[in-house]
Amino acid sequence: MTKICLVRHGETDWNALRRIQGREDIPLNENGRKQAVDCGVYLKDHQFDYLISSPMTRAKQTATLINEHLGFEEIIEMEAFMERDYGEVSGQIIDDNLREILDKDHPTIESWDALKERVMKGLHMIHEKYPNKSILLVAHGGVINAILGALSNGEIGSGKTKLMNGSITTIHFRNELWNINDYNLVVHLS
Repeated sequence: MTKICLVRHGETDWNALRRIQGREDIPLNENGRKQAVDCGVYLKDHQFDYLISSPMTRAKQTATLINEHLGFEEIIEMEAFMERDYGEVSGQIIDDNLREILDKDHPTIESWDALKERVMKGLHMIHEKYPNKSILLVAHGGVINAILGALSNGEIGSGKTKLMNGSITTIHFRNELWNINDYNLVVHLS
């Protein structure tokens, strides 16, 4: 059984301001660094075979701070888990009008279907390359929500689940299917 523990990166100033980040490479703020350390402390007694991260700064910083408690020699970067490309709405404050735009097809925004296809291919690559291993994957809210939406047939995830920064979601691959163990866990955050 392949198991993946997904961690949403720690908070950035744009998260705190409720700004859409997308592909903007915003670093963690002080609270985000604390959330990453909390994740590392919580996860240090779990057994992982590999640590994978989105190549974006906020995810890599989170992975690096977590890794101070895990001690991996290498953090593997995978572009498949970069945040959704929000195009020209990146940087805008999230409000009801913007949510309406995000739910529709927009020429400059990566569609939910394209995002879902990209991240599910990434999960397939992980399973093919690291079968029956336990993976810690640091990614983004849009990415994790796309995974949750795909695996739950839309019951949770994109447009329905607000994932907290530093939250933990666990999925596994068994009997030729990905399944959700739990999602948006935050008991470890102080």
